[in-house]
Amino acid sequence: MRTTPLGDGLTVSAIGFGAMGMSAFYGSSDERESIATLRHAVDSGVTFIDTAEAYGPFENEKLIARALGDRRDQVVLATKASAETDDDGTVHGRNGTPAYIRRAADRSLRHLGTGVIDLYYLHRVDPNAPIEESVGAMSELVAAGKVRHIGLSEASAQTIRRAHAVHPLAAVQSELSLFSQDVLHNGEKAVMDELGIGLVAFSPLGRGVLTSGVRGLDDLASDDARRGLPRFQPDAFAANLALVERLKAIASDKQVTIAQLALAWVLAQGAVPIPGTRRRARLDENIAALDIELTDHDLGRLAGAFTAAEIVGHRDFVAVAEGTDR
Repeated sequence: MRTTPLGDGLTVSAIGFGAMGMSAFYGSSDERESIATLRHAVDSGVTFIDTAEAYGPFENEKLIARALGDRRDQVVLATKASAETDDDGTVHGRNGTPAYIRRAADRSLRHLGTGVIDLYYLHRVDPNAPIEESVGAMSELVAAGKVRHIGLSEASAQTIRRAHAVHPLAAVQSELSLFSQDVLHNGEKAVMDELGIGLVAFSPLGRGVLTSGVRGLDDLASDDARRGLPRFQPDAFAANLALVERLKAIASDKQVTIAQLALAWVLAQGAVPIPGTRRRARLDENIAALDIELTDHDLGRLAGAFTAAEIVGHRDFVAVAEGTDR
């Protein structure tokens, strides 16, 4: 497994594993297969596992603890302080105050069954809490030995710069795929490169659209939250799937799947993708993307396959999008 640095002093597998869908948002899952898939990921050299207190809430962290067992030290474990959540799972609004961050970190440590969190993110920036205060609290967790490295998720270039001035950030997690390239064009990636901060790409497969597994709304469970996304509304979804069809010729020429092509593109942007899956076969398919070399010609073809203006619908839920730090 190839590795890559995140920030200063943190090294992870070049492809990570996003565990969210095993416990939240994408409908019910088979816990036995989920645990087997997580263990297979570690067996395959994946050392970067991503979760958050919001996934469940809490259930995903607990699942990872059960899956890793005595293999905890073989992975870099990342989790996040999310929207304020009571111990009973009741979710409130965003809370980036020092008091909540400290409470959330202690709770995540218990749920993960570990003495230290390798990478701790602020899941979303709280507009009512100065980023300096939020990151200051995270810095205190590092000093206390509860956290090794810190990061942000979905943060603007200005916020990244302000946060990094308080305590070095190892990574910023943002959505990045052929269908979601904002982070490359609005100055965020440039600031990360300047400051030596790694980019971790969530939803690198376009929330499933850039795979063979989601070819219509009937492929989604009735309780799959993606049904509520603007890009998954019937007319928008049909238009977006038509754009994916344009990638088939490129994938065929490379003798790879569309998912592997999409992951290879994210890797070529200098990011660490964290695709999620519940099945071992899909995991193996994802990891094989590391063997794909995209030439300048390939990248040019992908850039010309479709434009951002042709993608129909916002990438996230309206309420989430309106509160994103941009």
